[in-house]
Amino acid sequence: MTPYYDAAAAVRKALPGRDAKIALVLGSGLGSIADAVEDAASVSFADIPGFPKPSVDGHHGKLVHGTLSGRQVFVLQGRAHAYEGHDLADVVLPVRTMEALGVTTLVLTNAAGSLREEMAPGSLMMLTDHINWSGANPLIGPNDASLGPRFFDMTRAYDRELHEVLRRSAEAEGVILHEGVYLWALGPNFETPAEIRAFRMLGADAVGMSTVPEVLAARHAGLKVAAISGITNFGAGMVANEILDHEHTLAQGETIAESMTKLLLHFLKDPFHE
Repeated sequence: MTPYYDAAAAVRKALPGRDAKIALVLGSGLGSIADAVEDAASVSFADIPGFPKPSVDGHHGKLVHGTLSGRQVFVLQGRAHAYEGHDLADVVLPVRTMEALGVTTLVLTNAAGSLREEMAPGSLMMLTDHINWSGANPLIGPNDASLGPRFFDMTRAYDRELHEVLRRSAEAEGVILHEGVYLWALGPNFETPAEIRAFRMLGADAVGMSTVPEVLAARHAGLKVAAISGITNFGAGMVANEILDHEHTLAQGETIAESMTKLLLHFLKDPFHE
Protein backbone atom coordinates (compact mmCIF):
# COMPACT_ATOMS: atom_id res chain seq x y z
CA MET A 1 0.00 0.00 0.00
CA THR A 2 1.04 3.59 -0.55
CA PRO A 3 1.85 5.76 2.49
CA TYR A 4 -1.34 7.81 2.15
CA TYR A 5 -3.57 4.72 2.00
CA ASP A 6 -1.82 3.38 5.09
CA ALA A 7 -2.43 6.74 6.78
CA ALA A 8 -6.07 6.80 5.65
CA ALA A 9 -6.59 3.29 7.05
CA ALA A 10 -5.19 4.44 10.40
CA VAL A 11 -7.53 7.46 10.43
CA ARG A 12 -10.54 5.25 9.69
CA LYS A 13 -9.54 2.96 12.56
CA ALA A 14 -9.04 5.88 14.97
CA LEU A 15 -12.18 7.73 13.84
CA PRO A 16 -14.61 4.97 12.80
CA GLY A 17 -17.59 6.04 10.76
CA ARG A 18 -16.23 9.54 10.27
CA ASP A 19 -15.96 10.98 6.77
CA ALA A 20 -16.18 14.34 5.02
CA LYS A 21 -15.90 15.96 1.62
CA ILE A 22 -14.20 19.09 2.98
CA ALA A 23 -10.87 19.45 4.81
CA LEU A 24 -9.40 22.56 6.42
CA VAL A 25 -5.70 23.12 7.13
CA LEU A 26 -4.99 25.60 9.94
CA GLY A 27 -1.81 27.67 9.84
CA SER A 28 0.31 29.41 12.49
CA GLY A 29 -1.74 30.80 15.36
CA LEU A 30 -5.03 29.69 13.76
CA GLY A 31 -5.42 26.36 15.52
CA SER A 32 -8.15 27.76 17.79
CA ILE A 33 -10.57 27.59 14.84
CA ALA A 34 -10.78 23.87 15.59
CA ASP A 35 -12.44 24.78 18.90
CA ALA A 36 -15.61 25.63 16.96
CA VAL A 37 -15.94 22.03 15.70
CA GLU A 38 -19.01 20.29 17.17
CA ASP A 39 -19.22 16.56 17.93
CA ALA A 40 -15.45 16.57 17.65
CA ALA A 41 -13.20 13.52 17.68
CA SER A 42 -9.49 13.68 17.05
CA VAL A 43 -6.32 11.73 16.47
CA SER A 44 -2.75 12.94 16.91
CA PHE A 45 -0.50 13.17 13.87
CA ALA A 46 1.90 11.02 15.91
CA ASP A 47 -0.60 8.16 15.70
CA ILE A 48 -1.04 8.32 11.91
CA PRO A 49 1.67 6.39 10.00
CA GLY A 50 3.94 8.65 7.98
CA PHE A 51 2.41 11.92 9.12
CA PRO A 52 5.18 14.47 9.78
CA LYS A 53 5.23 15.86 13.28
CA PRO A 54 5.12 19.70 13.36
CA SER A 55 7.82 21.18 15.58
CA VAL A 56 6.78 24.84 15.31
CA ASP A 57 4.84 26.66 18.04
CA GLY A 58 1.25 27.24 16.99
CA HIS A 59 0.96 23.93 15.11
CA HIS A 60 -0.70 21.34 17.36
CA GLY A 61 -0.34 18.33 15.09
CA LYS A 62 -3.84 16.96 15.44
CA LEU A 63 -6.52 15.78 12.99
CA VAL A 64 -10.01 16.72 14.15
CA HIS A 65 -13.28 15.49 12.69
CA GLY A 66 -16.70 16.96 13.43
CA THR A 67 -19.31 19.43 12.28
CA LEU A 68 -18.89 23.08 11.31
CA SER A 69 -21.94 25.00 10.11
CA GLY A 70 -23.78 21.73 9.67
CA ARG A 71 -21.10 20.16 7.44
CA GLN A 72 -18.88 17.22 8.23
CA VAL A 73 -15.25 18.34 8.05
CA PHE A 74 -11.74 17.16 8.67
CA VAL A 75 -9.58 19.83 10.30
CA LEU A 76 -5.80 19.53 10.21
CA GLN A 77 -4.74 21.50 13.26
CA GLY A 78 -1.25 22.46 12.16
CA ARG A 79 1.10 21.46 9.37
CA ALA A 80 4.72 20.51 8.80
CA HIS A 81 7.06 22.71 6.76
CA ALA A 82 10.00 21.98 4.52
CA TYR A 83 12.21 24.25 6.64
CA GLU A 84 11.77 21.87 9.58
CA GLY A 85 13.76 19.32 7.60
CA HIS A 86 10.81 17.30 6.31
CA ASP A 87 10.87 15.85 2.83
CA LEU A 88 8.21 17.56 0.72
CA ALA A 89 6.54 14.22 -0.01
CA ASP A 90 5.99 13.93 3.74
CA VAL A 91 4.80 17.55 4.03
CA VAL A 92 1.97 16.82 1.57
CA LEU A 93 1.14 13.34 2.90
CA PRO A 94 -1.78 14.75 4.96
CA VAL A 95 -3.29 16.26 1.80
CA ARG A 96 -2.98 12.98 -0.07
CA THR A 97 -4.48 11.19 2.92
CA MET A 98 -7.48 13.53 2.82
CA GLU A 99 -8.00 12.61 -0.83
CA ALA A 100 -7.79 8.91 0.04
CA LEU A 101 -10.48 9.51 2.69
CA GLY A 102 -12.83 10.98 0.08
CA VAL A 103 -12.21 14.70 0.50
CA THR A 104 -12.92 16.71 -2.65
CA THR A 105 -12.46 20.29 -1.40
CA LEU A 106 -9.39 21.56 0.46
CA VAL A 107 -9.36 24.92 2.25
CA LEU A 108 -5.93 26.08 3.39
CA THR A 109 -5.05 28.87 5.80
CA ASN A 110 -1.69 30.36 6.66
CA ALA A 111 0.05 33.26 8.34
CA ALA A 112 1.74 35.61 5.88
CA GLY A 113 3.53 38.92 5.57
CA SER A 114 1.93 41.73 3.60
CA LEU A 115 3.70 43.37 0.67
CA ARG A 116 0.98 46.03 0.25
CA GLU A 117 0.69 49.13 2.44
CA GLU A 118 -3.12 49.02 2.39
CA MET A 119 -3.20 45.39 3.59
CA ALA A 120 -2.22 45.83 7.22
CA PRO A 121 -1.59 43.20 9.91
CA GLY A 122 -4.91 41.72 11.00
CA SER A 123 -6.19 41.55 7.42
CA LEU A 124 -7.32 38.49 5.48
CA MET A 125 -6.25 37.79 1.89
CA MET A 126 -7.81 35.23 -0.43
CA LEU A 127 -5.18 33.65 -2.66
CA THR A 128 -5.91 34.11 -6.36
CA ASP A 129 -2.57 32.68 -7.51
CA HIS A 130 0.90 31.92 -6.20
CA ILE A 131 4.60 32.13 -7.01
CA ASN A 132 6.82 29.20 -6.08
CA TRP A 133 10.07 30.98 -5.17
CA SER A 134 11.57 27.96 -3.41
CA GLY A 135 12.64 25.95 -6.46
CA ALA A 136 11.21 22.87 -4.72
CA ASN A 137 8.19 20.76 -5.59
CA PRO A 138 6.61 17.77 -3.79
CA LEU A 139 5.91 16.12 -7.16
CA ILE A 140 9.55 15.75 -8.17
CA GLY A 141 10.33 12.06 -8.62
CA PRO A 142 8.29 9.16 -9.99
CA ASN A 143 4.70 10.11 -10.72
CA ASP A 144 1.89 8.27 -8.94
CA ALA A 145 -0.59 7.93 -11.79
CA SER A 146 -3.29 6.76 -9.36
CA LEU A 147 -3.32 10.31 -7.99
CA GLY A 148 -2.89 12.36 -11.13
CA PRO A 149 -0.98 12.90 -14.38
CA ARG A 150 2.72 13.60 -14.69
CA PHE A 151 2.00 17.04 -16.16
CA PHE A 152 -1.03 19.01 -15.04
CA ASP A 153 -2.44 22.50 -15.51
CA MET A 154 -2.10 25.18 -12.82
CA THR A 155 -3.88 28.00 -14.68
CA ARG A 156 -6.73 27.80 -12.18
CA ALA A 157 -4.93 26.46 -9.13
CA TYR A 158 -7.44 28.22 -6.86
CA ASP A 159 -11.04 27.36 -7.66
CA ARG A 160 -13.14 30.21 -9.05
CA GLU A 161 -16.40 28.87 -7.66
CA LEU A 162 -14.89 28.76 -4.18
CA HIS A 163 -13.63 32.33 -4.71
CA GLU A 164 -17.21 33.47 -5.27
CA VAL A 165 -18.35 31.66 -2.12
CA LEU A 166 -15.63 33.35 -0.09
CA ARG A 167 -16.55 36.76 -1.49
CA ARG A 168 -20.22 36.23 -0.61
CA SER A 169 -19.29 35.00 2.85
CA ALA A 170 -17.01 37.97 3.54
CA GLU A 171 -19.70 40.42 2.47
CA ALA A 172 -22.36 38.71 4.56
CA GLU A 173 -20.14 38.70 7.67
CA GLY A 174 -18.76 42.21 7.21
CA VAL A 175 -15.23 40.83 6.88
CA ILE A 176 -12.81 42.71 4.63
CA LEU A 177 -11.26 40.11 2.33
CA HIS A 178 -8.33 41.24 0.21
CA GLU A 179 -7.29 39.24 -2.82
CA GLY A 180 -3.81 38.65 -4.15
CA VAL A 181 -0.83 36.53 -5.09
CA TYR A 182 1.05 34.56 -2.41
CA LEU A 183 4.76 33.87 -2.76
CA TRP A 184 6.24 30.77 -1.12
CA ALA A 185 9.70 31.34 0.34
CA LEU A 186 11.41 28.31 1.84
CA GLY A 187 12.35 29.90 5.19
CA PRO A 188 12.87 29.52 8.10
CA ASN A 189 14.35 33.04 8.20
CA PHE A 190 12.17 36.03 7.47
CA GLU A 191 12.98 37.74 4.19
CA THR A 192 15.44 40.57 3.71
CA PRO A 193 14.24 44.06 2.71
CA ALA A 194 15.87 43.56 -0.70
CA GLU A 195 13.95 40.31 -1.20
CA ILE A 196 10.69 42.00 -0.23
CA ARG A 197 11.34 44.74 -2.81
CA ALA A 198 12.04 42.07 -5.43
CA PHE A 199 8.91 40.09 -4.55
CA ARG A 200 6.77 43.21 -4.89
CA MET A 201 8.25 43.81 -8.35
CA LEU A 202 7.40 40.20 -9.28
CA GLY A 203 3.73 40.84 -8.49
CA ALA A 204 3.43 39.16 -5.10
CA ASP A 205 1.04 40.59 -2.52
CA ALA A 206 1.95 38.39 0.44
CA VAL A 207 4.80 36.09 1.40
CA GLY A 208 4.90 32.97 3.56
CA MET A 209 6.61 29.64 4.17
CA SER A 210 3.86 27.10 3.46
CA THR A 211 0.70 26.28 1.47
CA VAL A 212 2.12 26.02 -2.06
CA PRO A 213 3.34 22.40 -1.67
CA GLU A 214 -0.12 21.43 -0.42
CA VAL A 215 -1.80 23.23 -3.32
CA LEU A 216 0.43 21.41 -5.80
CA ALA A 217 -0.38 18.02 -4.27
CA ALA A 218 -4.09 18.81 -4.06
CA ARG A 219 -4.40 19.99 -7.64
CA HIS A 220 -2.36 17.03 -8.88
CA ALA A 221 -4.97 14.80 -7.20
CA GLY A 222 -7.89 16.80 -8.63
CA LEU A 223 -9.09 18.47 -5.42
CA LYS A 224 -10.76 21.88 -5.47
CA VAL A 225 -8.62 24.37 -3.56
CA ALA A 226 -9.20 27.65 -1.76
CA ALA A 227 -6.67 29.40 0.47
CA ILE A 228 -6.71 32.37 2.84
CA SER A 229 -3.76 34.19 4.39
CA GLY A 230 -4.00 35.83 7.78
CA ILE A 231 -1.71 38.86 7.52
CA THR A 232 0.48 39.04 10.62
CA ASN A 233 3.07 41.66 9.63
CA PHE A 234 4.42 43.86 6.88
CA GLY A 235 7.38 42.56 4.90
CA ALA A 236 10.89 43.38 6.08
CA GLY A 237 11.87 46.99 5.49
CA MET A 238 8.31 48.23 4.95
CA VAL A 239 8.05 49.58 8.51
CA ALA A 240 11.01 51.52 9.84
CA ASN A 241 12.93 49.78 12.64
CA GLU A 242 10.48 46.85 12.87
CA ILE A 243 12.05 43.52 13.84
CA LEU A 244 10.14 40.37 12.80
CA ASP A 245 9.76 37.32 15.05
CA HIS A 246 7.53 34.25 15.33
CA GLU A 247 6.01 35.33 18.64
CA HIS A 248 4.51 38.33 16.85
CA THR A 249 3.16 36.00 14.16
CA LEU A 250 1.45 33.82 16.77
CA ALA A 251 -0.02 36.81 18.62
CA GLN A 252 -1.45 38.26 15.41
CA GLY A 253 -2.69 34.82 14.39
CA GLU A 254 -4.80 34.62 17.52
CA THR A 255 -6.33 38.02 16.69
CA ILE A 256 -6.97 37.02 13.07
CA ALA A 257 -8.59 33.74 14.14
CA GLU A 258 -11.84 35.53 15.08
CA SER A 259 -12.43 37.01 11.62
CA MET A 260 -11.11 33.87 9.92
CA THR A 261 -13.57 31.75 11.92
CA LYS A 262 -16.51 33.99 10.96
CA LEU A 263 -15.52 33.78 7.31
CA LEU A 264 -15.04 30.00 7.29
CA LEU A 265 -18.26 29.26 9.19
CA HIS A 266 -20.29 31.26 6.67
CA PHE A 267 -18.34 29.73 3.78
CA LEU A 268 -19.32 26.27 4.96
CA LYS A 269 -23.01 27.27 5.19
CA ASP A 270 -23.06 28.10 1.49
CA PRO A 271 -24.64 25.36 -0.65
CA PHE A 272 -21.70 25.20 -3.04
CA HIS A 273 -21.12 22.08 -5.08
CA GLU A 274 -18.58 19.75 -3.48
